Amino acid sequence: MALPVRHVRWRVRLVGVVVAVLGLGLGTACGSGHKAEWQGSGADNTSPPPGAAQLVISPAAGAKDISPADPVKVDVVNGTLEAVTLKNPTGKIVQGEFDTDKKSWHSTEALGYNKAYTLAAVGIGEDGQRHETSQTFTTVKPNEFTLPYLRANGAMLLDGGTFGVGQAIVVWFDEPIKDRAAAERTLTVTTDPPVVGAWAWTGDREVHWRPQVYWPAGTKVKVEAKVYGRHFGDGLYGQEDRSASFTIGRSKIAIADSKTHRMKIYIDGQQITKINGRDVTAGIPISMGKNSGERGANGQWVDYRTQSGPHVVTTKKPDPYKMTSASYGITDPKSPNFYETLIKRPVRISNDGEFVHLADWNISQHGVTNTSHGCINVAPAYIYWFYDTFGAGDIVDVKNTGRSVNTNKVGVNGWDWIVPWAQWQKLSALP
Repeated sequence: MALPVRHVRWRVRLVGVVVAVLGLGLGTACGSGHKAEWQGSGADNTSPPPGAAQLVISPAAGAKDISPADPVKVDVVNGTLEAVTLKNPTGKIVQGEFDTDKKSWHSTEALGYNKAYTLAAVGIGEDGQRHETSQTFTTVKPNEFTLPYLRANGAMLLDGGTFGVGQAIVVWFDEPIKDRAAAERTLTVTTDPPVVGAWAWTGDREVHWRPQVYWPAGTKVKVEAKVYGRHFGDGLYGQEDRSASFTIGRSKIAIADSKTHRMKIYIDGQQITKINGRDVTAGIPISMGKNSGERGANGQWVDYRTQSGPHVVTTKKPDPYKMTSASYGITDPKSPNFYETLIKRPVRISNDGEFVHLADWNISQHGVTNTSHGCINVAPAYIYWFYDTFGAGDIVDVKNTGRSVNTNKVGVNGWDWIVPWAQWQKLSALP
């Protein structure tokens, strides 16, 4: 949806008889945000002869601060267009096209910022007479530019990939956005089949789109950020349009239950009952975050329980991956919970240091009790299969830990599903 770059009042200059112009019923033939200008057939203010061509041009002669994304338009009344030429300051012709009956012309190429353009148009009236006109206008000069990045998460771009049914669309701007509504209006999501979804702002640079419910498997998705030429407040303008396309793969959902110490796996809605020849009808044996905590180096309370709620896989780290308790504030080597260790097959499920990973040092506790510092520990018999099967956008839904996710974390990588749909919609900048 095109937005006016700046609200400026223009006076419509009528050459000819006002009554004759209004009688044509074309008083609304204006370009987006800047009024058109009637060009009469005579040099004075007398009425044009019957059948004389009249040109309607948008933007008007001498107009300033025009959005370079808005098309230049020329329409003719009482005739046809013979020629239209739009040139930039160096004389390069800007591409455009006529409609089928040559009653109108519009530019098809985006203009540049802070440039003066010259338009020349020729119309042939119903009376057979030629009418020529030429005028100039100037595009806006931004104070600053912003560029959008289309991401799956902080470490991964969306374009061309296949993602799980919980994948959100992340648009990150490289400058703070003051007018979030204006920015949101430049964003569109097209899906096949159609899917209901909404945008939610998680800060002044980042906005996420997610469906009302998990994506249908196989959905084709295209997201576009048509920011070029659009004003986002305080002289900040979009630098370049961006788009990305991706596909939703099979539905892969893991349900990790702290009460049973088991993790059941569902693919396309069907529970997996065997992994590597082992019966997992009751679920993969796991050990989750233990029911305890302590004060960190800055006095903060560190809760070791795994957070309940739907987690989304963001990345899979290569082996070996170093984990340290210092990442969440336990830095004293004398603490029984201090550690620095290398782990294998780490699958990140939140930005709070929660992973599903191999833990072969406490296999006797898997399926029995929770002993970790928040991660989901899995034995060698299952973790290699899990690591190879699950990827970005797949769901790990944690149940019954007694520790719920703070809903203020909504939108942080992996936390797009922790709030109800009605609350998510309220995080949009638009009604």
